[in-house]
Amino acid sequence: MDSEEIIGKIKPELDKVVNFLERELAKFRPSRATSSLVEDVSVECFGQRFPLKQLATIAIPEPRQILIQPWDKSYIEGIVKALERTGIGASPIVDKDAIRINLPPLTGEYRKDLLRLISQKQEEAKKTIRRWREEAWEEIQRNFREGKIRENDKFKGKDGLQELVDEYNKKIEEIGERKKKEIAE
Repeated sequence: MDSEEIIGKIKPELDKVVNFLERELAKFRPSRATSSLVEDVSVECFGQRFPLKQLATIAIPEPRQILIQPWDKSYIEGIVKALERTGIGASPIVDKDAIRINLPPLTGEYRKDLLRLISQKQEEAKKTIRRWREEAWEEIQRNFREGKIRENDKFKGKDGLQELVDEYNKKIEEIGERKKKEIAE
């Protein structure tokens, strides 16, 4: 296996890191309501756990309001309990056979905490990417020692690996900056 194949093998893993970061940051509450704030909340129903999006429709009727309409009225109690455990900063209100969440405006202190958390999530993603880079580099070196690749392939692989890591680190920065800008609005 040459260095290009080794690098190609980790690319899907790096994509997973970036996708995971995007999903995690989507859960952070910006100044406007979005369905991503609640759609993956784990709800206990009939002795099992389900993501909220499998039990109800989620709508945004107003910029600071989330409307959840369960497909069955028996889900309401479990959904309310699950929403109360989340840290979205608002209490669910049962309105007949629907649940409303009115989001308060973000405070300055809460914004600072969100910005700090975004930076932490970015750093975690970068650490994971570094771990994948180290793993691929070790495999390239092992193949060189075993005579499976030549020395110039080894160094070409090192450069290619670094280019890939730089590309993904840039994506992580862009995702984080977009979210920070969204929260600062």
